Amino acid sequence: MDNLSTGKRGNVPKGAEFVEMDITDPALDGVFARFRPEIVNHHAAQMNLRRSMEEPLFDARVNHLGTLNLLECCRRHPIRQFIFASSGGAIYGDDVPRPTPEDAPPRPLSVYGAHKVAGEVMIGVYARLTGFTPTLLRYGNVYGPRQNAHGEAGVIAIFMDKLRAGETPMIFGTGEKVRDYVFVADVAEVNRFATARALSGAFNVGTGAGTSVNALARGLLAAMGMDREIPHGADKPGEQYYSVLDASRIREAMGGFVFTPLAEGLARTVPASDI
Repeated sequence: MDNLSTGKRGNVPKGAEFVEMDITDPALDGVFARFRPEIVNHHAAQMNLRRSMEEPLFDARVNHLGTLNLLECCRRHPIRQFIFASSGGAIYGDDVPRPTPEDAPPRPLSVYGAHKVAGEVMIGVYARLTGFTPTLLRYGNVYGPRQNAHGEAGVIAIFMDKLRAGETPMIFGTGEKVRDYVFVADVAEVNRFATARALSGAFNVGTGAGTSVNALARGLLAAMGMDREIPHGADKPGEQYYSVLDASRIREAMGGFVFTPLAEGLARTVPASDI
């Protein structure tokens, strides 16, 4: 189910029944009544951090009230597992250990991050009330083929889109902000594993390796076979300076799973992307 505000109907796998609907829609209860799902995997979101700072009420409607609408459906139509796409970048803030483990106290610097924290808390409440297994996946900066450059907070997709169009992307601030870039195929595998094993609790999903935006730009240009300078612009509020995740908990649960290095992920993204 998706409202297609950023997604594409053509990306729906063959054989899957698709419902076009917003998660805030009261009619969602009818979808639950018809499908009787055993597992809810909640990835629907307003995921643009900067938009959350400019339109906090819109972010609240989608990320807070939308999640609450889903949870109320789960209360009326009991499920056995609720998987939540949380944020390993936005919920922790800057004053945390590096790399950041799951037990670091949340100190979000953005409205988006605050609503992700609120979502985790609400899921915990409903898990205790109804008995479902809560699975909180705290992602780093996810990237990969088919990422939407026009509706998501994905710097790699945005940069690629502009470079392919002959335009010049912009690096906000000094470009020394550090992020943990995690390949989408690894995220999918974590979701598959978390579903199969009914994992309970919070799990960081990232590589544990930090990359500055400047270094990312250089790596992406190399992967695309380009050589040019990318200019810098004014910094944007609400973003922490450093975000790298300690993902040892999920790696160990998955028997020593190895996340895809950034250079390999970029090489797999550039030729395969359809943005």
